[in-house]
Amino acid sequence: MMSVKTITLKVPESLFWRDAKSGDAVEQRSRFLLALKYFELGEITSGQAAAMSGLSRVAFLTEASRYGVPVADLDDEELKSELGLL
Repeated sequence: MMSVKTITLKVPESLFWRDAKSGDAVEQRSRFLLALKYFELGEITSGQAAAMSGLSRVAFLTEASRYGVPVADLDDEELKSELGLL
């Protein structure tokens, strides 16, 4: 089990008015986007990001790719191996 700490974030009120979002929806989206950025920067694993987001790992990786965040960081040799080109 991952050790966690709780923080409080201040967000602009305008986030709540866009599409009449509830506080829960803004909180969920904020957790996902923060986890996504930490994952993109390589500061947390996809499993940690998924847990932080409240999503399964597969769901997190699917959403990450929708946001244009690479979900695999393979060098040329690893990529060739994965594609069966070696």
